[in-house]
Amino acid sequence: MKNLLSYDEALTRLLAGATPVRDTESVPTQAAAGRVLAAPLVSTLDVPPLDNTSMDGYAVRCADVPASGTRLAVAQRIPAGSVGHTLAPGTAARIFTGAPLPAGADAVVMQELCAVEGGAVTINHVPRPGEWIRRRGEDIAAGAEVLAAGTRLTAAHVGVAASVGAARLTVFRRLRVALFSTGDELAMPGEPLKPGGIYNSNRYTLRALLEAMGCVVDDCGIVPDRREATQVALRDAAAANDLILTSGGVSVGEEDHVKPSVEAEGRLDLWKIAIKPGKPLAFGAVRRGDGDDGSEAAFIGLPGNPVSSFVTFLVLVRPFILRAQGAAQALPLGLERRADFDFPGDPRREFLRARVNADGGLDLFGNQSSGVLTSCTWADGLVDNPAGQAIARGDRVRFLPFSELL
Repeated sequence: MKNLLSYDEALTRLLAGATPVRDTESVPTQAAAGRVLAAPLVSTLDVPPLDNTSMDGYAVRCADVPASGTRLAVAQRIPAGSVGHTLAPGTAARIFTGAPLPAGADAVVMQELCAVEGGAVTINHVPRPGEWIRRRGEDIAAGAEVLAAGTRLTAAHVGVAASVGAARLTVFRRLRVALFSTGDELAMPGEPLKPGGIYNSNRYTLRALLEAMGCVVDDCGIVPDRREATQVALRDAAAANDLILTSGGVSVGEEDHVKPSVEAEGRLDLWKIAIKPGKPLAFGAVRRGDGDDGSEAAFIGLPGNPVSSFVTFLVLVRPFILRAQGAAQALPLGLERRADFDFPGDPRREFLRARVNADGGLDLFGNQSSGVLTSCTWADGLVDNPAGQAIARGDRVRFLPFSELL
């Protein structure tokens, strides 16, 4: 569309303007989930460290079990955490999941296929070499890079780190984000609404999104609709934070003081982006101190409508924050799903609230207005629909699940 940035152009500019944090810290591995790894983790050991059994059963020599019904003496018992002795020919070892395989054994027969009587076991299965054995180093080899720098750590990542004995991990420091709202019409939940007032849902939504991303949030509250107060708030926020995030108030109205205040304290670009919901977005920076050293905090101003603010954060601000946090992967992974709805399309790229139905297809929320925040609690994610493309029932569409975005 004329004079509008495409979504891809806006995203490219945002990512180019994201300055990754440099400072790092060492944290306990058990507290590292959600952080971004600053240095690669290399294993100093094999995982597993020895050949071991993946099943409760009996360790045997395959040559000793030529046929089902073979009876062997049980010569030893090997629980997890202990090491047995060499398996003598013609014998079996009672063994439990995770226990090291005794020397000489080349298979494990699960206990359900065995019958024990006295000190002997009848093997009712002809084993194959290697059956139910986990080999030394088959998961991780000593010297291998287990986790790459830039990995945003999940529960699985910290589990892997623990499996190679890493008690601490080097991560980038948390991104510090100042969040404030503007508007004399705003009230906080629990306060009475004055005539013309509205409750400030964006403050709650954006703070929760930032904290879920591991940011340290400096909640600056509601800034009065006055130019001087707005500039003071911006200066204070820039001094201690990496990013200043606002919603609403970045326009040219007489009561919209954010735009001239940011321009006075730094620099600002106002973008109109060909997306729906969304469209207006402000991106710039606020100087720190006297600005002689060129130090500044990034500034992003989101649209004020609650769905626009929510969706624009997910598809534009979230990648910016991930890049600034040092994450290697900033963009969400989309899935292909079947649309179980018809949609006429729009000249702008649309992010439609939808959810997965019992048949695996997608249903569309009936009211896609940017003011209907309940559509975001009903939905499982967003259909990323290209500009000008109509959707017919049965079409394959790109779906961004909230599990990738929240």
